[in-house]
Amino acid sequence: MIQSETLELLEWPRLCQHLASFAATKLGMAAARQIRLPETQAESEALLAQTQETYRLEQSGGLKFGGVRDIGAALEQAGHYGVLPGAELAAIATTLAGARQLRRSIDEQEDLPVLQALVANLRTYPELEQEINRCIDERGQVADRASPQLASIRQQTRTLRQRIQERLQRILQRQANAVQESLITQRGDRFVIPVKAPQKDAIPGIVHDTSTSGATLYVEPRSVVDLGNQLRQQQRQEEVEAEAIRRQLSAQVAEVQPDLEQLLVIVTTLDLATARARYSAWLEANPPRFIHTDESTTLRQLRHPLLVWQQRHEQGEAVVPIDLKIRPDLRVVAITGPNTGGKTVTLKTLGLAVLMAKVGLFIPAREPVELPWFAQVLADIGDEQSIEQSLSTFSGHIRRIERILDAIEQLEGLAIEPTKGPANTLVLLDEVGAGTDPSEGSALAIALLQHLADHSRLTVATTHFGELKALKYQDDRFENASVEFDDVSLSPTYRLLWGIPGRSNALAIARRLGLNPQILDQAKAQLGAGRTEDVNQVIAGLEAQRRRQEARAEEAEQLVAQAEEFYTEVEQRAQLLRDREQSLKQQQQQTVQAAIAEAKAEIAQVIRQLQQGKTTAQAAQNATESVNQLAQKHLPTGTHPAKTGRRSYRPEPGERVRLLSLGSQIAEVLSPPDEDGRLSVRFGLMKMTVDLADVESLSGQKAEPPPKPEPAPPPVSVPAAPAIRTAQNTLDLRGQRVVEAEGALEDFIGRASGPIWIIHGHGTGKLRRGVQDFLERHPLVQRFEAAAASDGGSGVTVAYI
Repeated sequence: MIQSETLELLEWPRLCQHLASFAATKLGMAAARQIRLPETQAESEALLAQTQETYRLEQSGGLKFGGVRDIGAALEQAGHYGVLPGAELAAIATTLAGARQLRRSIDEQEDLPVLQALVANLRTYPELEQEINRCIDERGQVADRASPQLASIRQQTRTLRQRIQERLQRILQRQANAVQESLITQRGDRFVIPVKAPQKDAIPGIVHDTSTSGATLYVEPRSVVDLGNQLRQQQRQEEVEAEAIRRQLSAQVAEVQPDLEQLLVIVTTLDLATARARYSAWLEANPPRFIHTDESTTLRQLRHPLLVWQQRHEQGEAVVPIDLKIRPDLRVVAITGPNTGGKTVTLKTLGLAVLMAKVGLFIPAREPVELPWFAQVLADIGDEQSIEQSLSTFSGHIRRIERILDAIEQLEGLAIEPTKGPANTLVLLDEVGAGTDPSEGSALAIALLQHLADHSRLTVATTHFGELKALKYQDDRFENASVEFDDVSLSPTYRLLWGIPGRSNALAIARRLGLNPQILDQAKAQLGAGRTEDVNQVIAGLEAQRRRQEARAEEAEQLVAQAEEFYTEVEQRAQLLRDREQSLKQQQQQTVQAAIAEAKAEIAQVIRQLQQGKTTAQAAQNATESVNQLAQKHLPTGTHPAKTGRRSYRPEPGERVRLLSLGSQIAEVLSPPDEDGRLSVRFGLMKMTVDLADVESLSGQKAEPPPKPEPAPPPVSVPAAPAIRTAQNTLDLRGQRVVEAEGALEDFIGRASGPIWIIHGHGTGKLRRGVQDFLERHPLVQRFEAAAASDGGSGVTVAYI
């Protein structure tokens, strides 16, 4: 089947082995090695949700799978009325306990709806676990406490064994000359003593064994034969009773076999989700989002996961990431460039990324990670290091391409209704059309790619044919890309360049390596040197322009970083000013309170003097007035005495004012006050909306908010309508950096009234923390909380303005 061939070509089994190393149980390891590709996008999204929740759990210690064993074979045996050994019964008990602990760990956490739904119907049968632990000890043996009859039989057995030991010990003492050594041993289930062969008549009995030399006979003396027979009968009774107990326990296991098999499925699912989360964290990967047909594929700084493993575990070379940005209207991407330049690795990296997203793994790329969900990934990748060398021949390529086309046709035939668009497949072709005459191979490659453009959602092909580079200019569904080549070092850089075809380097390399110039000149003449040189110059110019754009992009990133640093510094200074203002207010209040307390003490003293008759009532009244004057002078009244009466001031656009809420920082007015007394200002790099009450002129004039008429009370008290989420009060920040999100959020808050819904997603949690930190310090935000589960849960924050 072409799908299984593709998995082998992409080295998917090797990645599954890496994933299995992060599993905690044998069940999880086996499931990871044989991981199944989902058949629907909904199934893939459910797996991703499991991975995201276990990823968050890993931050606080993760799930523990202690005691969980692979009891599948034991359950099957019990279901066929088999009697389970004690060790397998004990493994069932420990698995039940481990599953119960897993469910408890998940139920104790918040915001794990997917995992909690998974374990909601998990039945762990504590009564069965207790019964097994009562009957089976830690060695897997049936314990004496399992039944009174078993305890009695074992007590009788111990008594018989002791009597046999005592009787044999007396024989050894009496016949010391006839025994080889003073030792009691066993042959089979019979107790014997070693007797010298010449002295066998001295101790009559049954000979059960002879030494290799024949000099020693192992004899069961006649006097203990009857006791030995009784002991054997007791041991048989013990075995029968122990088997009856194990049979009873096995029957109890068989009664709940379907629930225990479901328990194994759930535990395996949890272990596999945990392995995906741990592997994703190890790769420093990010969660993907499946895009719609009208969105672009975005995979920035994408790394090959197997090369990352090789780099870290096998001291391999550093992994060079690639950038993939594919428009939704593109159907074919042709990658050109030199051999060993990374074209084949690019195909494998893209194929593995799609498969990883399908099974619920994060992608080793920079956020945002956005890619389509493909029903099938089909590949024809020739590998010179592959054992199957026949697949590198032209006939091998054609046979595999034929199977790819058949698979696409079958997928189109499975549609319930005829679809206008192509099949939802990703096709990866390495060196398409190679292995035959160049002219025929080029024509075949062009025809094949045009066919795939009509029938497949996306095809990525590598090639050396120059004719394929021109398809972009004939059909908008085609795009060129190339692997970069360093002209100075004569080596590839493994970087992928979009929109620029690869240029020919063969003659340039040959010239730098010292090949005869006459041969090179003749080769140019045969090739059509002028035309080729012109094309190469154009491509070289495009590459130079690309490098200049990248340099400017780096400069822009540095400017953004400097702006972020400046914003952080300004915010820190503003916080220091706020802290200082608060401290001064507290000191002032403490001083006033101390003065008031002192004045009250004076009044109390005056009253005591009046009570003693030493002072007149007029003096007491004067003292009371003094206290009142002191209180009016020092206690805060909510108004600034220096600015009383200056309420007619209104700031104008372009004017510089002080922001009282930010420690009298200077800001520029951008808009006049509206009817609600709010205006927009610019403070450093930020735009914000403030109230008139927080603004004063540079000369100290206080702005007066416009008077608002008091609303008449309604005749009937009606409860307020609940806030409803709409497109107008919802802001989607997913995929943005924290500094970008803060700017968008500031503008949105300035225009908002009432609650707003802010979508930031789950991801690594960095964007959510940045948004909530910004809301916490924003002066217009009253409070905020996580949205209801129906509105996105912890992936959405509701802020009340």
